[in-house]
Amino acid sequence: MERAAERLRPLPAPAADAPEIYYLSGHRFAYQTAFCAGSFGWHAGQAMRVVVVDDGTLTNTQIQLFHRVLAGLRLIGQAEVMDSLETRLPVRKYPELRRRRLVYPHLRKLTDIHALGESWKLVLDSDMLFHNKPNFLIQWLTAPERPCHMVDRADAYGYSLHLLHRLSGGKLAHRVNVGVCGLNSGGIDWDKLEYWCRQMIACEGTHYLMEQALVAMSIVGKQCAVAPADQYMVAPSREEAERPTAVLHHYTAESKAWYFRFAWRHVAENLAS
Repeated sequence: MERAAERLRPLPAPAADAPEIYYLSGHRFAYQTAFCAGSFGWHAGQAMRVVVVDDGTLTNTQIQLFHRVLAGLRLIGQAEVMDSLETRLPVRKYPELRRRRLVYPHLRKLTDIHALGESWKLVLDSDMLFHNKPNFLIQWLTAPERPCHMVDRADAYGYSLHLLHRLSGGKLAHRVNVGVCGLNSGGIDWDKLEYWCRQMIACEGTHYLMEQALVAMSIVGKQCAVAPADQYMVAPSREEAERPTAVLHHYTAESKAWYFRFAWRHVAENLAS
């Protein structure tokens, strides 16, 4: 799959006013980012502007790959990320968020991307592939008015619902998955996230799913655009991975095996140069 990423055909150049799609990427995931963004552009039938936020580990070779495959790419380097963090999330005011992002990279999908400005942003995980036209996301990108997310197979927040309900002051929606996550950066209450992060660790420790829990807490009581679960699948079966019928697969848990053995080849066939 890594070698095949180097042979992906470049996408058409997007218009200056085309919607933006954000990825947090780095050395370990660059080829997956290229596949996900390439598959989105191929099936959307219209060029989107791709924004890649470097987690500080991208190599020059990987950056060149992005520029070759993703026409119109906007690459956000660490210098710009740190300037934004110092402006919007200074250490003196948000010590826990700034500390956690250093040891828990998933949190950077919130801090590093949404500190860049106050617009609506669609953030996609790299370990996903599009297999059909993403009408739901195209419509959301055209006129974002409310948060959007995927549907997980079960509640996967890493913390007790009792704690999360108490901290957020409401009931979390069930099965929020943030492989696809659209949020209004200007509407994020960073003071709450700082407090929640500190309290979650103090009460129940750290957890791999903290970022997903924080997003679910942030959208409590809000109307959301929810991607249809039968078309935007989390952890698709082997049969589905081998013969895709859905729009999007998010390859979590046991489906990682099918991702690396079968699924990427469908995209490679469409986008081989």
